[in-house]
Amino acid sequence: MPTPVAWVHAFVDVPARHVEGTRAFWSAVTGWPPGGAWPGHPEFTSLTPPTGTPYLHVQTIDGAPRVHLDLLGDLDVDPARLERLGAARGHPGDGWQVMTSPAGLPFCVCAESSPHQRPAATAWPGGHRSRLVQLCVDVPAERYDAELAFWRSATGWADEPVEDPEFARLVHRAESPVQLLVQRLGDDDGALRARAHLDLGSDDLAAEVARVRALGARELWPGNGFVALEDPAGLPFCVTANDPDR
Repeated sequence: MPTPVAWVHAFVDVPARHVEGTRAFWSAVTGWPPGGAWPGHPEFTSLTPPTGTPYLHVQTIDGAPRVHLDLLGDLDVDPARLERLGAARGHPGDGWQVMTSPAGLPFCVCAESSPHQRPAATAWPGGHRSRLVQLCVDVPAERYDAELAFWRSATGWADEPVEDPEFARLVHRAESPVQLLVQRLGDDDGALRARAHLDLGSDDLAAEVARVRALGARELWPGNGFVALEDPAGLPFCVTANDPDR
């Protein structure tokens, strides 16, 4: 097994008409103000926590809204390693390599030398706390086993037990600010390719749902330990009972 991937970035990718609203919404959700555009790359903006390293970013794209992730890695080694595991290589970027997972989820390998520190959870006026803690990879049922095997090998992360058989959780508790949850979609979903969504962890599920609804989220349905919602750009996300400090 390779050395576990130490850091994961999450990106909310939206067309230009949604960028301003998306930045404002996710800034309010996290409590992290947006920074300036990246030098040389005005399509990227990071949400900047008061302490720790940014790991949630907004990207302007030409296509439909989506979520993707970046794995910290070695651009001379990891793209080829990930191809051997079943990923496809796309175009190279300025310090990153675009890839696609076996089930069709876009992601990147990025090279960064700066140290990384996980931000603390945000405490809200009502007393509860929350943080973006999880990126969920939603996979069509017939492609689930291969996709889960890919992410296990791609990250080198450990499995952590979950109660529901349609989920598998991969973690690197010592380093990464987010864990990966790989979900087997139901046959009624109709998806042909994997997609991703963001999950918040909170120590008061009801209070956090009420807070993000007040910011403009639309509630979709309650689940077992989570509530599914939709952001103003139409992207689904969840508020979960995951510990915001883990």
